[in-house]
Amino acid sequence: MKVALINENSQAAKNQIIFETLKKVCDSKGYQTFNYGMYGKQGESQLTYVQNGLLASILLNAGAVDFVITGCGTGQGAMTALNSFPGIVCGLAEEPTDAYLFSQINGGNALSIPFAKGFGWGGELNLQLIFERLFAEPMGGGYPKERAVPERCNAGILQKVKAQVYRPLTEVLDRLDPDFVKETIAGEHFAEYFMANAQDGQIKDRIAALLA
Repeated sequence: MKVALINENSQAAKNQIIFETLKKVCDSKGYQTFNYGMYGKQGESQLTYVQNGLLASILLNAGAVDFVITGCGTGQGAMTALNSFPGIVCGLAEEPTDAYLFSQINGGNALSIPFAKGFGWGGELNLQLIFERLFAEPMGGGYPKERAVPERCNAGILQKVKAQVYRPLTEVLDRLDPDFVKETIAGEHFAEYFMANAQDGQIKDRIAALLA
């Protein structure tokens, strides 16, 4: 599994501690991790939580990653933004049980975390426990286990509905302000990571043209 971290501007200063914690858990599972920023560096391209949604959609729809970790001050804005874009089912986790239940019941592909609200003493420990429970078992395993079949059915219905009510990402990219998209993909390592891992040729070509 390939897992990406995306931070928006208000919580960019926490990027390194979040990524190191995520990588520690993912390394133990044999997963690859990619830090798409923001990195908390002076002068870097700014990401709002809305751009987190667009960036996550690009990565997931192109097959560059399988799962996205993101967040903002409360986690609410990033979750809302990610769910506004095609190809994403994003949950919100303030503590480890939230992460586990989302992974097992909803089987989504993104998780938003509050990186300011409640992030005090032991904040990095709570993050580690969230990541451990998120990836404890294969996604969509069900909870309780006897509910696995109807839960998978409901998740499948949601995916089918979203496929009908959301425009394909290629159409979304054509409709958005090109400068907005270019700023979203202007991160220091975006081109390096994305071009090496993206699987969808149409999306990859659209992004390559914007990067040129």
